[in-house]
Amino acid sequence: MEEIVFGIGITALAGALATIAGAAEDTESDIGSQGDPNSQVQLAPQMGYVHRIFNKAIAGEPPAYGLWVALGAGLAWAFMAMQINPILAIVLGSALAVFVQGVYATTAYLGRTASLSKFEQPVYVDILKSMTTVTMAHAFVAIFATVTVCHLMNSALGHPFPLPLLGLVWGIALGAAGSATGNPFYGKERQYQNQAFGAGVPIAASGNIVRYAEAGQRNSIDNGFFSAKLGGPASGICFGLIVFFELWRTVVFEPVAAGWGAILVGVVVILIFAIIDRYIEVWARKTFGPYVAPEEASS
Repeated sequence: MEEIVFGIGITALAGALATIAGAAEDTESDIGSQGDPNSQVQLAPQMGYVHRIFNKAIAGEPPAYGLWVALGAGLAWAFMAMQINPILAIVLGSALAVFVQGVYATTAYLGRTASLSKFEQPVYVDILKSMTTVTMAHAFVAIFATVTVCHLMNSALGHPFPLPLLGLVWGIALGAAGSATGNPFYGKERQYQNQAFGAGVPIAASGNIVRYAEAGQRNSIDNGFFSAKLGGPASGICFGLIVFFELWRTVVFEPVAAGWGAILVGVVVILIFAIIDRYIEVWARKTFGPYVAPEEASS
């Protein structure tokens, strides 16, 4: 019984850390314009819309965060093998992984923007200087929290996978959670605020992203400030629930039926969430219906 209580405590702590990681990851991605909406940022200069949005996407978030978290976990694992304190080892590993992320962001921004030079899209040095450091700060929080979750799974719960492999798996899961949950909020609600809500993005509006903020031209800090309110927390809750339910079912039900109990509970949890999602989708469609252009008021 004591082992189950201890495991539930570790599960709750891991879920809290994962929630922080998910929120930081989505905000970092939105500031760097790395996820799915990045295609519109890349397209904008080609359509004649020069902007000041940081544009660093080369790979999608899942493989990128799989690389960074695996790198941070691998370095932390090596430092711990050198008898360095685990907390300090995780901090050092995450910091070194963030330097790789910073190089990635710099070269991606310069390379992608240089490819758009014939469309008169300039490289803004002030954007490069300010946005890179901000994305690195958010990436550090996401990497550190995720590597800590992996270490808790290893040291406290006795997971058989080595720390770097856990980092790869959960880094991919972290990037997927942010890409699926927070990025649509950034893309549709922020980049296309000039389109009627629910109307989608017509082909004629491709690349015509919102480029001006309340005062002057919009930059990626504005996008991060906006998406951190709802998109980031939503991504954090998504990733936190994934980690919590994954560890919870393992801790509580793994002793049942030689491990099959945990598998069955996992299937049941997936089915429950699928039913809830379907109910919400049907309710939203019946309540709001398809988008209809408002009728012009008669004079």
